[in-house]
Amino acid sequence: MSEPTTDAAVRATVGRKLIRNPLLWGALLLLGAIVATLAGDDLSFFPMLLMLVGGWFFGFAFVNATLRMTPSRNGAYLHIGVAVVLGATVAFVVEYGSELLEPLPEWVSGVAVVLQIAAIPATGWIWLGLLGRVTDALTRRERRKHPLPTTVEWEREESGDGSSVRINGIPLRMKALTGAIVGIVIVFGLFGTLLLIAFDDFVMRLGPRLMIIVVGTLIALPVYLALTAVLRRRMVACVIAFGNDELRVQVGDADHVVPFRDLEFLLWRSRSDYARIEVRGAGVDLSVVAGLAKPPAGRTAELPVLPRRVFRRLELAGLSVKRARRGEVITFTRP
Repeated sequence: MSEPTTDAAVRATVGRKLIRNPLLWGALLLLGAIVATLAGDDLSFFPMLLMLVGGWFFGFAFVNATLRMTPSRNGAYLHIGVAVVLGATVAFVVEYGSELLEPLPEWVSGVAVVLQIAAIPATGWIWLGLLGRVTDALTRRERRKHPLPTTVEWEREESGDGSSVRINGIPLRMKALTGAIVGIVIVFGLFGTLLLIAFDDFVMRLGPRLMIIVVGTLIALPVYLALTAVLRRRMVACVIAFGNDELRVQVGDADHVVPFRDLEFLLWRSRSDYARIEVRGAGVDLSVVAGLAKPPAGRTAELPVLPRRVFRRLELAGLSVKRARRGEVITFTRP
């Protein structure tokens, strides 16, 4: 009786990984763009949208892959190399692409045009990710000269019932954040494309490599800062406490209590912009993001590592644990 359940679980896991795979979605979108272009719908709104979003998916997948590489310097070297090569390739294609495509069959030219346009948001995202790496490296260098901010620490509850941590958090679901990011990429990707078309003479004089930097500086970076500012307006003080038999989460003025025996799902991500806690069970369904919130002075926008006693308590309550991203993401689920 256990084999069907195991097979179903494996299929469900594989299905979730495929659905969450940006490379798969990028390939499907570009395939749709190629089909629409070859069918005669040349560079209209729909295929253009597929090209831009599909290209962004590929850039997004590449940047994430380099960030997960170990040791991290290998990912940085690969990121730099691909960014330079891809930028040079885009510049070469913009300069000489029409001459190279002229003698080729029409369908080959159509596919090449789709890939050329898709390469623009992919290259832009890769260079934006590289800018983030450089910024992070400069920040680490600056931290060597000044006292480093520290992660918030667990405090023993006065009642003696477990420990708690105080953070600044943003009540926000990851689906909403992901949807906002995708929407921004689509809207401002189209806006940037229209600007490039409208100022074609200026773009040609400036060159594609400088234009990527200009677009990242004048469009992508301000949009990211604006999104962060909007999200931080929802920031509230939060207290997360793991007692002996229950989880207590205070979000602003709202208090949520979930006994461990009624807890169905708990996600604890300690680092990155997506550092957060997600809780479901006993009528509670909440997600609080700490990574995008403004941390208290001298602190980082992170969550501390879960104490060992929490693992023991939750496992005794019948929850199974799963670790991901080198232990930065801890997920407790009830089988």
